Amino acid sequence: AEYMGINFGMQKEIAATKDHCAYCFDVLSGYLENPQRFQSPSLPSEVENVRVPIFVTWHTTVDGERDLRGCIGTFAPDDLSKLLPSYTITSAMRDRRFSPISKKELPTLDCGVSLLINFEDGKHARDWEVGKHGIKIFFDADGRSFEATFLPEVAKEQEWDIDTTLTQLIKKAGYYGDPKAIIPKIRLVRYQSSKYELTYEEYTKLRQTV
Repeated sequence: AEYMGINFGMQKEIAATKDHCAYCFDVLSGYLENPQRFQSPSLPSEVENVRVPIFVTWHTTVDGERDLRGCIGTFAPDDLSKLLPSYTITSAMRDRRFSPISKKELPTLDCGVSLLINFEDGKHARDWEVGKHGIKIFFDADGRSFEATFLPEVAKEQEWDIDTTLTQLIKKAGYYGDPKAIIPKIRLVRYQSSKYELTYEEYTKLRQTV
């Protein structure tokens, strides 16, 4: 079933692994080596080519400080053989919040792959758990339609409660009026993610043993 472009048919047994992240490093390092002639490597046999929505996240760690470097994904399920290489490059090079990742940054990077699963229609705006669910909200205001999402880890990492998260997400959607008036109008989809993170150092060790 689909709801507002979100697929509800994801299987619970789908899980992100080190192999998903290592493949993203393969893609990014190859792209940075020669962007003009780059061709995505084939999906390795360890990664099942399932249809699932994904997000790819990059962080960089310099002098002990870990900072977000890019995070982009999609709620439209498609084959991982298409989505992983596409969103590896998009999240690393085209996140408007950041400059494109450079080749010299590779050793400082870690990669996170989130496979989005277990989509459910929320009964109301507060029908979800911090630390367990990601949420996508939809609402209408001032003759316009708004929508936005936070992945499951966001509220927990920011130490937000449910109402603070909803208030921040309403702003992220681009609406700056009174959030208390909007919360009762929200249509909510909650979901979970299977996420795995891999550092560049772990990636190089993994590839040395292959």
